[in-house]
Order: sequence, then structure tokens, then C-alpha cells
Amino acid sequence: MSHLVPPHGRDRKLKPLLLEGEALAEGRRRAAGLKRIPVTSREAGDAIMLGIGGFTPLDGFMGSADWRGVVTSMKTADGTFWPIPVTVSVSKEEAASIREGSGVTLVDPETGTDLAILTVREKYAIDRGLECREVFRTEDPAHPGVKMVMEQKEVNLGGSLEVLGESFFPEEFKGVYMRPAESRRLFEERGWRTVAALQLRNPMHRSHEFLAKIALEVLDGLFIHQLVGKLKPGDIPADVRVRCIDVLVEKYFVKGSAIQGGYPLDMRYAGPREALLHAVFRQNYGCSHLIVGRDHAGVGDYYGPFDAQRIFDEIPAGALELRPLKIDWTFHCFKCRGMASMKTCPHGKDDRLMVSGTMVRKTLSEGGELHPDFSRPEVLAILQEYYRGLENRVEVKLHGAATGDAKR
Repeated sequence: MSHLVPPHGRDRKLKPLLLEGEALAEGRRRAAGLKRIPVTSREAGDAIMLGIGGFTPLDGFMGSADWRGVVTSMKTADGTFWPIPVTVSVSKEEAASIREGSGVTLVDPETGTDLAILTVREKYAIDRGLECREVFRTEDPAHPGVKMVMEQKEVNLGGSLEVLGESFFPEEFKGVYMRPAESRRLFEERGWRTVAALQLRNPMHRSHEFLAKIALEVLDGLFIHQLVGKLKPGDIPADVRVRCIDVLVEKYFVKGSAIQGGYPLDMRYAGPREALLHAVFRQNYGCSHLIVGRDHAGVGDYYGPFDAQRIFDEIPAGALELRPLKIDWTFHCFKCRGMASMKTCPHGKDDRLMVSGTMVRKTLSEGGELHPDFSRPEVLAILQEYYRGLENRVEVKLHGAATGDAKR
């Protein structure tokens, strides 16, 4: 009997939609004869999460009742707590050629291969403005999540899903990309009952390390769970972040106290609502707690620094079994001579080195030097190497362009 937190939903069991064995072979044969629908990167990531059980207990892409319930009250039509719509869209012309009750093949945008079979239960239009206002708290087209919604095609398809593959993730992120059943098995093998998930989309700096070690003081283990799907322009690629985490865990964590994993979603940058989505699927991965620090899943100035913590107090009791670990703004204090937070450090802002992913990207991309207390030296070396490589590629490109101009 597992001692881990149960998966989300009434059945308390993982519900993967990924076909295997003979069912997979038959699914691929059926998919070859169906109408093919290219999907976006976000839709593909959602399909894969449905496939591996990360979005348990959903059985596919949401219909209109589920969409409206999730948008307005964070509940599907059957009352299951869910904070963000999981939908797929097609053009009016494509929708006209799809009969309800029929199957269509969703095509992976990265590989061009068959990703999943969607048995269409419903075709419907949505109020995009309503989704943006409720989920992102803004309709500003500069918000990357709003942009995703506003660029969706006109008609949503709701229906059950049979997933045929996991795109490039298992090969490209071998040893990092992980299914919920795999993380649960690893946690159980280590005898962990309580596990904190650390959400990452930036390289792991000293503030992340500090948050992680606070969690390890009170829980059995740490799951460093980073996004390996698409980010916004300028963000640091997943393979670089993987190297940073590997060296940090190897040299600065107690052996066996932390596991690194990756998941295939695109960021939506929905701030508080996305923090709740992170909590739902981390519960499916076997985590009992989610570390929620400053500006979790935020972007720009759309959310207050601790809105993602407060939203956990606003959802109904029992909506989630996973609990948030709410940790205040953290920084390196020169007078304390170490990492601290607003709750523990009595000194002023001039004594504090505030660290963030935004700062590292800005500083290194502009050729600046980071303070040595921003991160461990091994991590800084990896990041500096990455940005030097970017500079060299830009120089080669500019030199090539100049040479071409001269020849013309």
C-alpha cells in the first residue's frame, strides 16, 4: 500500500491515456486513416500530460460545460476541482468537416507525427475575453498567456483522448523527463512519504536552493520539477537548466535527498491560477507539498508577489490534498552573512542581494558579471558558458551578413 498522497480526483488513481502494446499498434493504424489536425505546442504538451496521467482525472480535452465551469468557478461539470481550461481548437473550416462522434488525429507540431486520437463529443465556441479575465486577470495582449488564448482558432473540440506518443521528450530529456507513475515509484523506493515539489523554469540560483533546503528540513524528500516545454523568448533552455541542477544537487545537497524531473507543458504565465494547476499535477506525481515563493508562475507586473500563495486560501476545503509551502521573499543578506527571508532578516534593502531569474538573464545577456552570492560558482560557470556561446553565434551571424553585403 502506498504511503504517498493519492492522485487527484474521486477515484484516487492515476488515469493515463497513453496507449501501449497492441492497443498502441491498433491506435496507430486507426490514426493513419483519420482526418489530421495540427496542434499548437501548448495543446501538444497538454495531450502528453493527459497521456502520462499528469492531468488525472481528465479523460480528454474539455467540452463547453467543463470549459465554462473551470473558467468561472474552477470546477468541471462533475464538480472536480480544476483551475485552468485544457482545450484544443480548430478553424471554422476544419470544424465544418468534422462530425461529432468521429475521430480525428492530432499531429505533433515538432515532429509531424501522429500524437493522439481525439473522439469528438462536441464542437463549441468560447468567450476568449472571459477566459482571459478569469484565468489571467487581464486581457492585455502583451501578456503571453492572453496572447495564446486570443490566437486560438475559432472552434474548440471536446472529447476523449487516446495518446499515441510523447513526442521528443523521452529521448531529448532522457533521465529527466518523467511520468507520474515513475516519480511515485522512485519516491516509494526511497521510503519518502512527504515530498516537496520545486517548480522551475529558470536556472536554480541561491534563492531556489534556500527554498529547497527549508522544505528538506521538514519533509522526507525534494522533487526538483522543471518545465521542459516551450518558454517565452529570452528564457534559458531546459538542457542548460538541467546541467545547472545536476551540478548543484551533486555538490550541495545531501546524497539521495533530491530527485530531478521534467514535465512537457508550455508555460501559460497565469500566476495564481497556474500555481493551482502546478499543485494538481504535482499531487498526481506523488508530491504532498508544493513550494510557493514569490511571483510563482507570474510574468511582468500582472500579479502581486504573493497572489499565488493567497489563492490557496481561497479555494474550497478539500479541493486538493497537496498543501502549499508558502515561503517569503528570499535573498542573500550581507550582514546576516547568508541566505534569509523577509521574516528572518532585520536588515535593510541596501544589505540585501535580491536574486531572480529575470536578473540573471538580463545581466548575463548584456555581458555583465553576477555577484558571486547569486548562485554557486559551478552554476555560474555553466550560465556564463551558455551566454558566451550566444554572443559567439551572434558575432558569426553579423560577420556573415557583413561579408554578404560586401560581396553584393
